[in-house]
Amino acid sequence: MLDPRLRHRHIQCFLEVARRRSVGRAADALALSQPAVSKTLIELEEILGVALMDRSRRGVTLTEFGEVFQRHAAASMVALRQAVDSVAQVRMGGAATIRIGVLPTVAAKLAPDAVLRFQQARTGVVVNLASGPNGHLLDRLRGGDLDLVIGRLGAPEQMRDLAFVHLYSERVSVVVRPGHPLTRVAELDLARIADYTVLLPDRDAVTRPAVERLLIAGGVGDLPRRIETVSTTFGRSFTRATDAVWIISYGVAEPDLREGTLVELPADTSDTSGPVGLTTRADTDPSPPLRLFMEAVRQAAEGR
Repeated sequence: MLDPRLRHRHIQCFLEVARRRSVGRAADALALSQPAVSKTLIELEEILGVALMDRSRRGVTLTEFGEVFQRHAAASMVALRQAVDSVAQVRMGGAATIRIGVLPTVAAKLAPDAVLRFQQARTGVVVNLASGPNGHLLDRLRGGDLDLVIGRLGAPEQMRDLAFVHLYSERVSVVVRPGHPLTRVAELDLARIADYTVLLPDRDAVTRPAVERLLIAGGVGDLPRRIETVSTTFGRSFTRATDAVWIISYGVAEPDLREGTLVELPADTSDTSGPVGLTTRADTDPSPPLRLFMEAVRQAAEGR
């Protein structure tokens, strides 16, 4: 029997602290004070009769009880969110919605074809697309704000309670504007990019480790005019207008390379290849419309 003292706020606070590994960051996200969050966690542990978290100056870690509770609590929150959404859809006339997170590279390369294929089935289901960094999208998926993420395989700590299906692999690309001085050299020495402004993914981007390995292997030392960004709009505009060198996922640059508005430098980026695929929650079965959309994505990937 469920303890009547257990409230929604207990579950919400616990999951936010567990997700962020910090009471302070969770308090900011929930628009609460740190003492209020701490008090709520203590109440929850008293209700359950076990310690769920170990707190230290280095942050918060889950106990064995906390790991078990998080798995089932997250699933219950997802189910509750789906129930609320279902009622809202019925009230609005039955228009169901699937919420898809896509990396910028997928948004430009794969998503348009997948959405067109899905619409051909005439299900009447609304597709809600959200783009952003891979880690952010996976957090939203785990929290129930998204039903599916199409992107790179996350780091092991990001993939807890998530399932991944591989679609294809993608490398990064080193691109510049047409007529850039580096396009006129017979053989490219990657270390020469340090003479220019270099745009590269920020430290939270899933491709950043691969880019760093590329730079080390190419003998690239300090980059005094480095710009760290995951904004494809800024990267595209800045690179077209300046002598900047942009290191970005090939899928993002592919339309520009095809149109000739950007040019790929002959750098060996084969070692930067990483898996791209479908990520879902491991504890939730996809709905029929979501399964249909996932199949449309698979067909779009095979078609490319």
